[in-house]
Amino acid sequence: MDVGPKKDLIGELAEAIRSKTYIRFGLYHSMYEWYNPLYIADKRNNFTTDTFVTQKIIPELQELVETYKPEVIWSDGDWEASDSYWKSKEFLAWLYNESPVKDTVVVNDRWGSNMPCHHGGFFTCTDRFNPGVLLPHKWENCMTIDKKSWGFRRNAVLSEYFTLAGLVKELVITVSCGGNLLMNVGPTKDGIISPIFEERLRGMGAWLAVNGEAIYDTKPSVVQNDTITGSTWYTQSKNEKYLYASILEWPEDDTLLLGSLKISKNSQIQLLGYSSIIPWKQSDDKLEIYLPANAHKGQPAWVLKIGK
Repeated sequence: MDVGPKKDLIGELAEAIRSKTYIRFGLYHSMYEWYNPLYIADKRNNFTTDTFVTQKIIPELQELVETYKPEVIWSDGDWEASDSYWKSKEFLAWLYNESPVKDTVVVNDRWGSNMPCHHGGFFTCTDRFNPGVLLPHKWENCMTIDKKSWGFRRNAVLSEYFTLAGLVKELVITVSCGGNLLMNVGPTKDGIISPIFEERLRGMGAWLAVNGEAIYDTKPSVVQNDTITGSTWYTQSKNEKYLYASILEWPEDDTLLLGSLKISKNSQIQLLGYSSIIPWKQSDDKLEIYLPANAHKGQPAWVLKIGK
C-alpha cells in the first residue's frame, strides 16, 4: 500500500470473497525472509537473539489478523528455527484466546522446525504429503499442478504437469483418507493464469459438478481402499446413509469386483451422472457390479453411490 497503485489488495480480495462466495477467507504467511537483515543477524547469532521476530513477525501477524480477520492462517517458512525462536506459542495463545477470530480460526502445523506433523489444527507435514491411509488427525495434501514448482515456469514441459486424471486421483485418495487437498496454481508475474492451469481447474470443476457429493460434506468410511480393486476408494455421507466408491480405473469387461463391501439385498447402486440403476450380485467373498458399457468415456474417474 506504500508504493505503486497504493491499493489494499488483501482487503479487496477479502471483501470480494466474503460478499460474493461462501468460501472462508484465509491468508498464507511466510515467517522466513531470506535477505532480511534482522533475520540474518539473528541467524548469525544462532537464534539466541529474536529481533526479527519481535520487531517484524509478531507485529505483522497480529496486524494481519486484526485488519483482515482470516479464518485460516497458513503458516510457512519456519524450518530453520524452533517454535521458541518464532514465539509461536505466544502468538497462538493470543490468536485462540484474545484475537477477533479466536472462535473460528484454523491454523496448520508450520510454526517451528519441531512442529510439522505434531501440532496444529491440521497437519501438512511436508509438501505433497499423501500417506494413503486414514490418519487420526485432520491433515492436508498441499501439492502443485506443476510437479516441480509452486511458481510459474516458462520452461516447463507437458509431462511435468499433472494430468486431470492424476489430479482427480490425488483428490480421491486424499479425501478417502480424511485429508484436504490444496492444489496450487502458479500465476505469471503479471497475475495471469496460464491456459494449461485453467484447463486443469475447469476439468476439476466439471468432474466435481457430477461427482462432488462423494467429496463434499463426506467423511472417511470404515475401509478406505478396496481389497480386490486397489484403484477404488471409499467415502461415506455424514449421516452414513450412503457409501461412495470412487473408481480410478474402469474394468476392461465393465464388471467391477469389490472385496471390502457387503450390502443388503435391498440396496441400490447408482453411477453418478448416469440415470439407470446399476445391477449387482453379492457373493460370500465379493460384490460384482455390472457397469454400463461406454459410460466411462472421457472421464478421469467415476463414482458409485451405494445405499446402505
